[in-house]
Amino acid sequence: MKFRRKAADEPVPEDEGSSELLDAPAVPDEAPTAGPYDVADVGDDGVERVDLGSLLITPEAGRELRLQVDENTQSVQSVVLAGSDGALELRAFSAPRGGDLWSEVRPQVAADMARRGGTATEREGAFGTELVCQLTVQSPDGKTATQPSRIVGINGARWMLRATFLGRPALDPEGAEGWDDTLRSVVVRRGEHAMPVGDPLPLVLPANARRQAPPAG
Repeated sequence: MKFRRKAADEPVPEDEGSSELLDAPAVPDEAPTAGPYDVADVGDDGVERVDLGSLLITPEAGRELRLQVDENTQSVQSVVLAGSDGALELRAFSAPRGGDLWSEVRPQVAADMARRGGTATEREGAFGTELVCQLTVQSPDGKTATQPSRIVGINGARWMLRATFLGRPALDPEGAEGWDDTLRSVVVRRGEHAMPVGDPLPLVLPANARRQAPPAG
């Protein structure tokens, strides 16, 4: 798995700009059967994960791990796992203990999609009620295109994980078992400090990441 840093406004399919690479450990042979997990539930399970602060990610062959970074504040906004057929964007938020933040947030996400000229339709999926979205976006060459996405919200122990599938896993949920397994392998570290409900959990760049110049051409 390669690791790279990308600007917050850079489209997910693009592979340009400055990057960070990380020599990741090998992926385990066994596919996860549950999850996403709280960090308290995994303990010392022997699985090597990339520590990004509030999210711990298991490396997978053929997937590139990217951090979406706000270039003005240098704060990490989200984690993106990109493959040849699509991508998965991950964000974690503070939530009340035993609450259902996703049910509260979902109408807001749908309203924001409509405000931006897109559509959002609810459906039942592998992780519960999710949003299937269509949004018109502008590609780097100035052309317009329709970007499909599928947004999932998972309530955990004082956290909510928001996962956005892009590309094939958004268009073909029934054929995206591998991407579902990727989401199930994610571990969330909420921390014990008090936070307002809905605040994003902090993400950090790993200490052993190193900057690499973009490829020529």
